[in-house]
Order: sequence, then structure tokens, then C-alpha cells
Amino acid sequence: MLSHERKTYLLSILSKTGSIVAKDISRSLGVSEDTIRRDLRELANDGCLKRVHGGAVPIASANAPMPRRISIATPEKANIGKSAAAMIKTGEVVFVDGGTTAIQLARNIPQNLKATIVTHSPQVALELINHTNVDVEIVGGKLLRHSVVACGAATVAWLDRYRTDMCFIGATGIHPDQGITTGVSEEAEVKRAIIARSGSAYILASSEKFGAVSHFEITSWDNVDGLIVAEDAKPKATRLFAHLGCEIYAGGSW
Repeated sequence: MLSHERKTYLLSILSKTGSIVAKDISRSLGVSEDTIRRDLRELANDGCLKRVHGGAVPIASANAPMPRRISIATPEKANIGKSAAAMIKTGEVVFVDGGTTAIQLARNIPQNLKATIVTHSPQVALELINHTNVDVEIVGGKLLRHSVVACGAATVAWLDRYRTDMCFIGATGIHPDQGITTGVSEEAEVKRAIIARSGSAYILASSEKFGAVSHFEITSWDNVDGLIVAEDAKPKATRLFAHLGCEIYAGGSW
């Protein structure tokens, strides 16, 4: 089998199974592990997958800058945002992360809800400008243009003032073995900080992130209370993640 044929085969396996184990593939193809690792390295350099110890996993498409991400899985994100907004109760103090799904969450908060929303996203804050019953607290710091959120040491220090009832966190990769990840280290630091200071933590999870992995871990599954997914994606999410002790929330019900 030629190199380009092996690479096509590897990408096909990755698409079907969500992961590649170099040792298993080398045995099935009758080639050395070094050959498979070289193929995986070249595919990773081309942006086709992400190498991990012993093999590879899908690369997270959601690592793109905000203007490009706005067009990814938009109806699904609107469904997730609506479900997440319905979880916020009167009088609660809630952290809402940045990102396209978080914007959908903000758009779906009822006008009559009396609550406090804490966010480091100017875009989320602006979505709530006409929600006169919602108090909005904006966390400061250095603006990360890639995701349009405040990040850095000042942001993490600012978050230490809060003990929120719950937080809604975005991620670019959600993998049963590799955990909850994102593509920017500064963002991961902020997300970890607010999860540690919240009563419960929920991940806003559109299906293109299932099985994908980015470079920086946000948190382990032990710290995640639930995934909020679109109704159509619940069966797949349940199959992939329910065994980790994580509740799957979709369409207003567990």
C-alpha cells in the first residue's frame, strides 16, 4: 500500500471510530509502527488530525477565530443555548463563558428573569443590554481577539471574587479519554478558574466537538456536572460520555 493510500485509509478509520491506535493499524496493514507514526505525523502537519500518545484523534474544528466559528453548527448551537438558558433560576449568580454557543445562551435568557450574569465576553454582555432584570458583571483583563474574551492573570484574579451558582463553559474538544480541551492556553486557565469557583459546571457541547481534541486541557470529567447538547445529538453524546458519570442535558430534560 502506497503512502497516500495509507493516509486515506487512516483518515477513513479516524472518521468511523474517532481514534487511531498506531499499533493496531500497523498490525492490520502489515507495516511497522514507525511507518504509521510517520503517516500520522505528516497528516498532523497538514492539519488533518491531532497526534496523541500511541495514535491520533480528530482535530477540533472549533479552534478557528470567532468570525469563522459563527457559521459552524448554528442551528444546533441555538438549540443548546435555549436549553442552557432554561436552567438559570431566579436569584442565581451564573458565569457565562465566551463563544458562539454562549451568545445563543444569552439571546435565550427570558426578559423577566431576575438573575446576575458574570461574563468575560463583551459580546455576551451586549446581548443582555436590554434585559433590564438581569444584572451583568463584566470581568476585565486583556482582550483575546481570537475569541473576543478577556484573558490573562488579571482576569483570573478578578474571578477570585466570585462564587457562582453554576457556570456554562465552552470547549473546542470533548473527548472521553482526552477530556475537555480548548485551543488557547489563556482561555483554558480562565475556564479552569471559574469551574473551581462554581457550584456546578456545564459544558456547552455542539456535536462537531465530540471526539475532538485541542492542545490545552480545561478540566477533567470529575469536575463536569453535565453536557448540554442539541436534542438530535443526545443519543451520540450518551453513547460517548454517559459512562463517565456525566449527565447529558438536551431539550429541557435529562
